[in-house]
Amino acid sequence: MPIIRRTSRATASSSKSATSSILRQAILVFTGFLLGALFMVFVPSLYNAAEPSSLHRLMNPIRRNTLSARASSDILKLGNPGPVSDLLERSGYILSYNRRDRLAHWVGEHLTSASLQAGQGVDRDKSNFQEDTDIPEMFRAHLKDYVSSGYDRGHQAPAADDLSSQEAMDETFLLSNMAPQVGVGFNRHYWAYLEGFMRDLTQNFTDVYVYTGPLFLPSAASTGRKNPAYSIEYPFLGATTPNVPVPTHFFKIALTTTASSEYALGAFVLPNQAIDSSTPLTNFKVELEAIEKAAGLVFFDKLDRSKFADLCSKTTCQVR
Repeated sequence: MPIIRRTSRATASSSKSATSSILRQAILVFTGFLLGALFMVFVPSLYNAAEPSSLHRLMNPIRRNTLSARASSDILKLGNPGPVSDLLERSGYILSYNRRDRLAHWVGEHLTSASLQAGQGVDRDKSNFQEDTDIPEMFRAHLKDYVSSGYDRGHQAPAADDLSSQEAMDETFLLSNMAPQVGVGFNRHYWAYLEGFMRDLTQNFTDVYVYTGPLFLPSAASTGRKNPAYSIEYPFLGATTPNVPVPTHFFKIALTTTASSEYALGAFVLPNQAIDSSTPLTNFKVELEAIEKAAGLVFFDKLDRSKFADLCSKTTCQVR
């Protein structure tokens, strides 16, 4: 699998000597574990939360969305190159699709105890992974990208969240709802436990709004200088050419409500690596603004977020 590297300094690549592929993979593994071990220290410091007084500026684009007549008739008269964000509505979720990465920006769900009830005859074994034909072929993830890649096709909106009909279940198997995830210890274990925790929240809260998505987080390199250099390295999946990048991390956000309209928020970021099942979920708890800054997104902008309670103060945040 091809690997992409991004550094914040032009001198970073020139200073590295050639290394063997074995050493490179060893560094990848070590870096992954280091990211996980230092996660609670690293993420908040790299993506500092926005000041409340400036939060309103996050909710609106810096420039207006409506272009002037001159811009439309002159500079863009031959076409607007984009980027395009495909907003896809499914039976059980809404997805914002990133054409560059062939991944979702985010996947949003609204879970209730009623929505999780299984419809008659709904069977996961009847569902098959499918390419999403709503996405132009050029920007689509392909089934062959994942073949023998060593990564699972990881659901962003879980299949177990969409049991109302077979169609709803089938829609969770579209590749637009997938991202490359480490299988053993993550997608098949800790990540699945986190998905179950989100469903369990419906037992104590009236509504549970869940957002999930990929992140690409750099790590700091010691340079002996006042300002550290940050770099990132991750593989790409692709049968013949690089097509789908492997995220370094994933986020999952839960906003719960009660019958009296009290809100509680929990935001978590997990490294895309095997995680010991005994690891407390609170080890991965972060400020919402940390995810927003890393992903370039803003969540729940129609609410007064200063009134959100801490989810983990309202329920026990743990996976099982």
